[in-house]
Amino acid sequence: MTAEELRINDDLAAWDRDHFLHPTTHVANHARGDVPGRIITGGDGCTVVDRDGNRLLDGFAALYCVNAGYGRTEIADAIARQAHELAYFHAFGGHGNEPAIRLAKMIMDRAPGHMARVFFGLSGSDANETNVKLAWHYWHLKGEPQRRKIISRRRAYHGSGIVSGSMTGLAIYQARFNLPLPGFLHTEPAIHLRRPEPGMTEAQFTDWAIERLEMMIAEEGAGSIAAFIGEPVMGTGGLAPPPEGYWARVQEVLDRHGILLIADEVVTGFGRTGRMFGCDRYGIRADFMTVAKGLTSAYAPLSGSVVSQRVFDVLMAGADAFGPLGHGWTYSAHPVSCAAGVATLELVDRLDLPGRADRLGPHLVGRLREAAAGHPNVGEVRGVGLMAAVELMADPQRLVFYDPPFQVAPKVAAAMLRRGVIARAMPEGDIIGFAPPLVITEAEIDRLAGTFREALHEVLPA
Repeated sequence: MTAEELRINDDLAAWDRDHFLHPTTHVANHARGDVPGRIITGGDGCTVVDRDGNRLLDGFAALYCVNAGYGRTEIADAIARQAHELAYFHAFGGHGNEPAIRLAKMIMDRAPGHMARVFFGLSGSDANETNVKLAWHYWHLKGEPQRRKIISRRRAYHGSGIVSGSMTGLAIYQARFNLPLPGFLHTEPAIHLRRPEPGMTEAQFTDWAIERLEMMIAEEGAGSIAAFIGEPVMGTGGLAPPPEGYWARVQEVLDRHGILLIADEVVTGFGRTGRMFGCDRYGIRADFMTVAKGLTSAYAPLSGSVVSQRVFDVLMAGADAFGPLGHGWTYSAHPVSCAAGVATLELVDRLDLPGRADRLGPHLVGRLREAAAGHPNVGEVRGVGLMAAVELMADPQRLVFYDPPFQVAPKVAAAMLRRGVIARAMPEGDIIGFAPPLVITEAEIDRLAGTFREALHEVLPA
């Protein structure tokens, strides 16, 4: 590296500390330089490059979103062409643009058959805000405006806005923000490892979780509840596939009480679970689907609120009775972002990314299990498609978690990073998360798992 390159790097590091307020970061440590930021300058395939030239295998697809991998010229070229042709025009009052219209059709062609329309935003957080507003609007139009409460789950992640942050069930996103708002409730997560009694089978745990949901509905009154929201596979709360039959049981309860279902597919949509959507894998019939991340492989910000036909029919009737829908964002259906979405979904099909995740998922989980085999502090290795987690515990046999949590996993992730592999220490637990780009190869999975084993034994010698 030349003297000039070193000077630029030093300037960037100083400007970063002095001017940039980072998301989900220890603000004081970053400003003091105690935790030096890593400045990423490039990437290709499943590898990113930092300002010092270090090449890092990205085992988490940034934030499980760069599904098609880095350096995809097809998406970059589509963005450039659209920016030259039409960088922006709004979508209010029925205005449209070609990439938004094409992308809406492409999403609906891939969505479950009972879905009807898509409303575009920019992030999973704003899409979940949209879905709650539309659910409230739906119940007003149906003559039940008292249906306002939203049931989420502990450990869920649905965003960091005011409403989306209220639905999130992780303390770091709520403490000292006066969240959750009143009327946002949290029932049990579908994570068998966190069962209340060590001897519970998955079936017994599901019975218990459903009983707790029923109790909450009874206590609150079904007629006060607008919707239930859940990730088909819990993401940030632990990358945990649900027990077999869980979603069918939830759906039956919601249908019986007339409660709408929001499926948060921000992480699981467009191939991550080995199906186009998590709803497809688990037979979920949602009233709303939230999509983002994999929609553009994060090459441009874009989200979607996908509404079912039964919801859209009520919105149609409401418009005839009361006029335009009073909701929208300046950048809804942004043409550059939608062009990125069109190019991305073409790649999803051409590369068969759902099929790759389905084929390679067992290899990922299998290699992680081999890497963790025999270690006394490994509580569970779990996963579905190309999302997996290793949960570390003080005493797996007695179901004793580390107290306080989040003390071991960050050290393992840091040890992996020193070896050139990125994994993520998940919040509120000692969980190492893996969600690589869907273009990852078997050889790269082998490297990821081998590096995890080395890091695990460095931090926790067996």
